Amino acid sequence: MKASEKPYFPAVLTIAGSDSGGGAGIQADLRTFYAFETFGCSAISAVTSQNPNEVTRIDLLEPAAVKAQIETVRSAIRLGAAKTGMLGSAAIIEAAAEALHGFDAPLVVDPVMISTSGAELLAPDAAGTLISTLLPLAAWITPNLPEAEKLSGMRIETYQDMIRAARFCSESWGCGCILKGGHFRGGDSAVDIICRGDEIYRVSTPLLALDGNTAHGTGCTLSAAFAAGLALEYSYLEAFRQAKAFVYGALAEAVLIGDGLRAMYPPRQSWADCICIDPVTQG
Repeated sequence: MKASEKPYFPAVLTIAGSDSGGGAGIQADLRTFYAFETFGCSAISAVTSQNPNEVTRIDLLEPAAVKAQIETVRSAIRLGAAKTGMLGSAAIIEAAAEALHGFDAPLVVDPVMISTSGAELLAPDAAGTLISTLLPLAAWITPNLPEAEKLSGMRIETYQDMIRAARFCSESWGCGCILKGGHFRGGDSAVDIICRGDEIYRVSTPLLALDGNTAHGTGCTLSAAFAAGLALEYSYLEAFRQAKAFVYGALAEAVLIGDGLRAMYPPRQSWADCICIDPVTQG
């Protein structure tokens, strides 16, 4: 359904950190929401000093400030979906979970733990709080391979490992799981896994030759695009197809923002035909 056809213009909330370089976090999420013709709201969990190459400083907000942002948005705006990104600490996770109590729209949890450049974005003692407090509220979680290994306790080295880990996450928290394959390769394609209960799908896209840190912010952008699609009331498969096409096109059409440094930006054309989603037959 188009935004103009809905009784309320679709609004989406992101709860995440600010990226001063603009490639990830709040900045990437709001840019993505706008590209999907949804109204973007935000609750900032941290202010990071970073660019696509490095994170030099992280300043976490007070948990009460994060909670107040979420509650104030919810008090007046009808949200069609929400997503979480970098939360940083156990206390902020708990505050976000309290503020999301009773949230009846889809919640997409991107369990951000480590940045593309290798910086730790979640305190080591906070993973347990994420698992026990926030993941049970999620309609969908979107871990990458290292995050899925931490959540599942499994070593993921093969395609079958990806399926097992995605199924474990889906069953453990009663939600859908999108396991982002990242550097996992299936022949000449990159592979992701979608699992919701007994429904499992393989998502494959042609490989792209990327320069530098072009892929900075892909995880944030994908989960934001998926949340926007859910707010627009797409089916979850169509929401993911459009989200994946958006990220793929943003990588394929990356813009030059520094010497040899390219960044994702909303693509000018549709790349949906490049996204193949096939059911996985379990034998």
